[in-house]
Amino acid sequence: MRHWIPSPWSASAWLLALPIALPILVLIHALFGPPSANWQHLQQTVLATYITNTLLLMLGVGFLSLLMGVGCAWLTARYTFFGSRLLAPALVLPLAAPAYLTGYVYADLLEYSGPVQSLLKTWSDDLGWQMGLPSVRSLPGAAMVLALVLYPYIFVLARTSFLQQGSALLDAARTLGATSLTTFWRVGLPIARPAIAGGLALVLMETVADFGVVEHFGVPTLTAGIFRTWFAMGAYQTALQLAAWLFGIVLLLVLAEQLSRRGVSFAATSTRATVGPIPLQGVHSMLACLACALPVALGFLIPLGYLVYLVATFVDLTDLGALITPLLNSVQVAGVAAACCAAAALWLSYAQRLGGGVGLQLGIRVATLGYAIPGMVLAVAILPPLASVDKALAGWLGERFGFAIGLLFTGTVSALVFVYVARFLTVAYNSTQGGFSLVHPNLDAAARSLGSSPADVLRRVHLPLLRPALVAALLLVFIDVMKELPATLILRPFNFETLATQVFRLAGDERLAEAALPALMIMSLSILPVVTYLLAIEPKLPKKKL
Repeated sequence: MRHWIPSPWSASAWLLALPIALPILVLIHALFGPPSANWQHLQQTVLATYITNTLLLMLGVGFLSLLMGVGCAWLTARYTFFGSRLLAPALVLPLAAPAYLTGYVYADLLEYSGPVQSLLKTWSDDLGWQMGLPSVRSLPGAAMVLALVLYPYIFVLARTSFLQQGSALLDAARTLGATSLTTFWRVGLPIARPAIAGGLALVLMETVADFGVVEHFGVPTLTAGIFRTWFAMGAYQTALQLAAWLFGIVLLLVLAEQLSRRGVSFAATSTRATVGPIPLQGVHSMLACLACALPVALGFLIPLGYLVYLVATFVDLTDLGALITPLLNSVQVAGVAAACCAAAALWLSYAQRLGGGVGLQLGIRVATLGYAIPGMVLAVAILPPLASVDKALAGWLGERFGFAIGLLFTGTVSALVFVYVARFLTVAYNSTQGGFSLVHPNLDAAARSLGSSPADVLRRVHLPLLRPALVAALLLVFIDVMKELPATLILRPFNFETLATQVFRLAGDERLAEAALPALMIMSLSILPVVTYLLAIEPKLPKKKL
């Protein structure tokens, strides 16, 4: 009888999965534990409201993000129009703006006594009309703000896929008489579906995990309920039970996305570019420019301009020196976490490509479920396992070597990076998995037939082809960590301040002028890698010959 021996790829996948599974196990234990009196009260009063608002918010943000992300990705990848070279990198800039800060800006601009409403009231008084905007502090307002910040997740992955498709299939569709719209729906969109689905999954998971926007806009979702239950009621167990419901919603979302890919191959048969992008002229050029410029203006330029105005008007720049330490702390933890996530995602994606049965697939699913848990809940759920490891390690070292040590994980930067990797590994994994889906399996078979080992195939074949996907993974994780707030507030060491913690603390106290300077620093750090990434994947296409 043969004994099953796991391959190094399968074993490593489980090594990555087991530590990340610890907070998930804590949540599952809380879900099936005995219900408390607080939990019964929530079921009878607000639980249905929390779930309904969460689902409606996901629907609104998902629709708006798909509309902006996929539409702008197709326009900038397949056409040239007025301003297209500038708009292509600019469309990713909203990733540099924290969602909660963008929400504070729009709440301040669009509130009843804000500058926009005041201007409309002045015009209406002059014209004798009744003019005004609906309250932005509502579920539709929260959906709008979140979509303006999150659509680049879909845009980056969809545009990368559109650029790597080549134009052979698109040329064939056009020679058969297909219109541009038909070519998009029947050729370009199906091939890019894995990348778009991965981006949409990221958008929806960010939506259900958001706290700053929904709290400030007064939208009672599951995430807001978790925070209120924990801090207002002091019911730790009930907060974990609410988080388990949130985790279940996103788990169903991930499973639905994976089932949508089953049995379909999305690898392009050719990446040969026969012609360059199609030039648009006249009205079509201006309409395409307007469609791509609006998300940039609403998601980045208006919040940035308002923050610059606040800095120029109210902030004393002599205080800049006080932000050097938070800046260095933010870059340090973001860089380390991004590198760890990209390396782990590459390993998991390649292990899945090599195959390994149900055990490997389960290990990968467990390893990439951390993104489904809100940052604050993930940090709290990981505290008991980390404390147990610290106590066990300290006891073993004391008995074995006779000396006492302090905490090695709890309350240290290593615990913070651990939670970042658990939280954002899915971001890097979806990007690398989308890149692997565009590499035809025949390349692997050819390399293996020439005697290359799996490691050689990864190093010599896949890594050069996966450069855009890996850069996207690093970029997305780096920016996410720079903006991450709840987990940082819980797990950061004493006197360890980041730019994100300063922004949230000041903006949460309605001190937008003081929060503007560290917010601009976060945006500035994010702009350079965003532009560098998009310039790196710009296609080197020949000019169209007449």
